[in-house]
Amino acid sequence: MARISYVDERTLRDPELVRYLEESHRIGTPRPETQSIRFHVPAVAKAFMHAWDRIFRSGIVEHSLKELCRVYVSKTIECEY
Repeated sequence: MARISYVDERTLRDPELVRYLEESHRIGTPRPETQSIRFHVPAVAKAFMHAWDRIFRSGIVEHSLKELCRVYVSKTIECEY
């Protein structure tokens, strides 16, 4: 259980944030729960997603390898998310 509350999805009015949350639900990454925490500060959520898009959704390395790296780092630092 998160120590920081999740933003109520029904209160989101920013179309960019709504789109990011919909993508998270559809694709599964980044997890909707962590997105919902970031949305407390919209500028943080947008900066994170701009970087995420550049790192994980574009480039020359296959997405499956990027995903393996992401999971490896998560496990290495014992991140529960």
